[in-house]
Amino acid sequence: MKKTKKHIAETAKNIKLLILDVDGVLTDGSIILDNKGNEFKAFHVRDGHGIKMLIMAGIPVAIITGRRSKVVERRAKELGITEVYQKCYNKIEAYTRIKNKFSLRDNEIAYIGDDIVDLPLLKRVGLSFAVADAPDEVKAHASAVTKNRGGKAAAREVTDLILKSKGLWNKVIDGYLKT
Repeated sequence: MKKTKKHIAETAKNIKLLILDVDGVLTDGSIILDNKGNEFKAFHVRDGHGIKMLIMAGIPVAIITGRRSKVVERRAKELGITEVYQKCYNKIEAYTRIKNKFSLRDNEIAYIGDDIVDLPLLKRVGLSFAVADAPDEVKAHASAVTKNRGGKAAAREVTDLILKSKGLWNKVIDGYLKT
């Protein structure tokens, strides 16, 4: 159910944790495999920087994904994401563990997804986003839909929205201007 921009911004003020899917959210959904068993994924640099800014502002970020990939482990480490749950076929189980670890309520958590497997989390969290190229069934259950497609800075839209709604944007920007 789509919310107004004002409602989204008001809800974002309460967000204390962002959870991300990977394939189709942080990537465009492509999984490239070579004959030697190597896996390749492309991540958008602005998504990564948005995640780093959110973490610098004191808002942790977690990953819950259905696939297991060393590439995801590496990218999460580069970005400072310590809560990484891979090969999760039941994303609600991982979600509940993260929620309990941080002692949060559903309305304090945001999630970005792109496909049918994300529906349980999109419906559970306080603020949910579907990427622009998600199926219509997924978009219908999200609080909002990003303008950008998965892997094309969709996550950055959400990180910026959270920072701005919480009044943290200028503080983050000021940190860059002082260097």
